[in-house]
Amino acid sequence: MSKTISSADVDVVVVGAGFAGLYALRKLRDTMKLSTRVFEAGSDVGGTWFWNRYPGARCDIESVHYSYSFDEDLQQEWRWSERFAGQPEILRYLEHVADRFDLRKDITFDTRVVGVHWDDEDSVWVVRTDDGAVVRSRYFISGAGNLSVPKTPEFGGIDNFRGEVLLTGNWPREGADFTGKRVAVIGTGASGIQAIPFIAEDAAELVVFQRTPNFATPLGNGPIDPNEVADIKSNYADVRTAARNHFLGVPFTQVQPSALAVDAEERRRTFDERWNAGGFRLFIDSYQDILFDKAANDTIADYIRDRIHERVQDPEKAATLAPTGYAYGTKRPPLETNYYEAFNRDSVSVVDVKTTPIDEITPSGVRVGDRVYEVDTIVLATGFDAMTGPLMAMDIRGRGGLPLAEKWEHGPKTYLGIMVNEFPNLFLITGPQSPSVLYNMPLAIEDHVDFATDAIDYLDRRDLDVIEPTAQAESDWGALTNDIANQTLLPETNSWYMGANIPGKPRACMVYLGGAPTYRATCDEVVAGGYSGFALTRADARVASTVS
Repeated sequence: MSKTISSADVDVVVVGAGFAGLYALRKLRDTMKLSTRVFEAGSDVGGTWFWNRYPGARCDIESVHYSYSFDEDLQQEWRWSERFAGQPEILRYLEHVADRFDLRKDITFDTRVVGVHWDDEDSVWVVRTDDGAVVRSRYFISGAGNLSVPKTPEFGGIDNFRGEVLLTGNWPREGADFTGKRVAVIGTGASGIQAIPFIAEDAAELVVFQRTPNFATPLGNGPIDPNEVADIKSNYADVRTAARNHFLGVPFTQVQPSALAVDAEERRRTFDERWNAGGFRLFIDSYQDILFDKAANDTIADYIRDRIHERVQDPEKAATLAPTGYAYGTKRPPLETNYYEAFNRDSVSVVDVKTTPIDEITPSGVRVGDRVYEVDTIVLATGFDAMTGPLMAMDIRGRGGLPLAEKWEHGPKTYLGIMVNEFPNLFLITGPQSPSVLYNMPLAIEDHVDFATDAIDYLDRRDLDVIEPTAQAESDWGALTNDIANQTLLPETNSWYMGANIPGKPRACMVYLGGAPTYRATCDEVVAGGYSGFALTRADARVASTVS
């Protein structure tokens, strides 16, 4: 039941109208009957899938799993057309969800949150937006996402370029025409790998600037099998339970203990089967030790390199595109369709900019060393300020005006990846130090929104107002997260998992690597213990203690 604290305009402010914001609004407003205000920078719902409209944008989790589980009728009525849904279809799905539950009426679009400051005296969040509005709320929930703030390029001169500049993470709604143009794509992460085959089909010339080649493996997309869908829908509850009890949030069941415990022939057969099955099966459903044992990882890394050389006809291009120097899976493995075949076109070239970086963008193109590659269009697929970037962009300040940026100057500090000491009543949906990007996002989002809303309900039923993790619980969680990460190969690689893709960003593991089932069990234990690791207080008691 909603309880009003003096000086609060609403119970909850939510940022973002993607998967997280839509579910949070549905739960808070319709189930809990709390007054809720959602702010969204875009002009409609969709979140990541609203902004990322570049050609080839597609999910890397199977459609039947990359969807909400909270409403059985929704699960049954929606029909996906492909194994791995493309951006337009996922966006239509989220628009359908917004229509079905009449969510838009409580979302303020085209509005960006620029200040989130805790009021110590009244125990409320003061939320400011870029249009000058100020809203005071009891709780603040960030559904801003993990990959929503594009990385600033490390080279200058973009403003000097006379041609067209496109950003994969903020693609024009009207699309882009590359027909007959000379195009540069800068970056070969997941977005670049998805877009390059499509751009190559139309461009007169495509130059790909690559700093670090990726272990990209086949997506294996195609029309969805209606019989498979019917089987899943007849048993969706069990399918979801199995998914939630799997490391990745997808019910794979064929993983074997060790790549080193079998002979080369058996290992090759397993790799071939998973490669041909597509998706994350090679990564997650082959051998359990590939993220923990370098020798085991070498077997799969060598396998993928061999497959790249099979597919790329030019040996020089193949050598440039085949990754070396880091372990497979220590960067999020991109999934691809006809990516390597695109480089078999005479019109497509790849430039290694690791040893000789891009110096600048000139009025006519891209300068590397003493050469300028003259182009008509530049596509920036340079990645994101992942995990912490979207939170820093909102100017969040906790007790005593403490900026989150200062609190996290040496890396993120959270409890369970969802709350932060000295930042009461602030919930981070799929925040840093949670399974987040190594889990099926819609399920991870539902788990976190349920944790946040259950905590709010717990407080209301006990006439309490404030929830905040203790400093000790936060410290212990950080130590646990780092200890688990250090048992894997991830810290050895410079990746956005480690914050290493942003110059000057503190190097720290951004993800809880203990697996979603263990994480969920931990959260359940915390709740069963009356929110162990959290301080729960009345607003007046907490204010009195800070004044005394």
